[in-house]
Amino acid sequence: MRKIIILLQKEFIQIFRNKTILPIIFVLPIVQLLILANAATQEMKNIKLAIVDYDNSSESRSLVNSFDYSNFYTIVPTESATKKAIELIDLGKADAALIIPNSFGEKLKKGVKVDVQLLLNGINITSASLTQKYTVGIVQKFSNQISLSSSKVPAVSQSVRHWYNPELNYKLYMVPGILVVLVTIVGMFLTAINIVREKELGTIEQVNVTPIKPYQFIIGKLVPFWIIALFELMIGLLIAKLVFNLSIVGSIPLLFGFAAIYLLVALGLGLILSTSASNQQQVMFMAFFFMLVFLMLSGLFTPVESMPKWAIIFNKINPLYYFMKVNRMLILKGSSFSHLWDSFLAISVMAVVVLSFAILRYNKKSA
Repeated sequence: MRKIIILLQKEFIQIFRNKTILPIIFVLPIVQLLILANAATQEMKNIKLAIVDYDNSSESRSLVNSFDYSNFYTIVPTESATKKAIELIDLGKADAALIIPNSFGEKLKKGVKVDVQLLLNGINITSASLTQKYTVGIVQKFSNQISLSSSKVPAVSQSVRHWYNPELNYKLYMVPGILVVLVTIVGMFLTAINIVREKELGTIEQVNVTPIKPYQFIIGKLVPFWIIALFELMIGLLIAKLVFNLSIVGSIPLLFGFAAIYLLVALGLGLILSTSASNQQQVMFMAFFFMLVFLMLSGLFTPVESMPKWAIIFNKINPLYYFMKVNRMLILKGSSFSHLWDSFLAISVMAVVVLSFAILRYNKKSA
């Protein structure tokens, strides 16, 4: 035990002496959280919409005003010609074009069905689908108002309540996911880089000639970054509360308990990568590869349920998927352990397997 304590003291001293790694640990994650939470969003706030109104009736102008009053749209001036609207989309000056046909107002007064045409720039699928959703919503609302103004149609009201995120604030959805990424970077990347850096400097050879056992060396290397990563999570949650007004609905001890187990997986992966690389460039390349695959399939940006079947199966061994899921369920929904026990079981088994393999793979000769 005394040897492990001495190793831990040595690691903390070495970490705080390293002027390169300190900004990566304490400054970079905070900056990334502030930037990514504001930039990584799927909200559409400035949709450039060209409207071609062939009718010019009071009803068609009322529909145009519905878009003009919306905070999501910017009306792009265009001539009353579909060809000109398409040209604006081709030039990238408009994201979509709404074509209002002749006799629009007259047909509405008569209660006759009338169609409007929506042209979308489909290069960005996400942007196009959201633009379509917003536009259809405004047109539908306008249609309901017309229907309600008719005495022939009974008045129908609806009340919509969004659970867990009432204002549909996308930042509240993204911040828990970004925290997962930042904690993983500290746990996996820095652990791997730290051990490989010892190889490059040759200091690890000095450890090899000491009576320190491999498990003692591994504990001395992994525990400091385990503690630092948990500290990063605490700082990230504090920033999320102060800057983004994100409140943790669920149990904080349960959140940190899962994070502690998850970090054992991340640290084990970092150790495995470090034993497979001989320099920092190699370990960074391998870590980036695995991190990118795990991240894109974790559900950070797109729901896992909408992914192909093979991706859903792969996520059974994706640690980021479990942490992403648990983080959001605890922070936003306030889920209890009874709702998360399967994720706890999966990540615990994963931690045992990964750490066991990492320890078996590591030995003084491979270092």
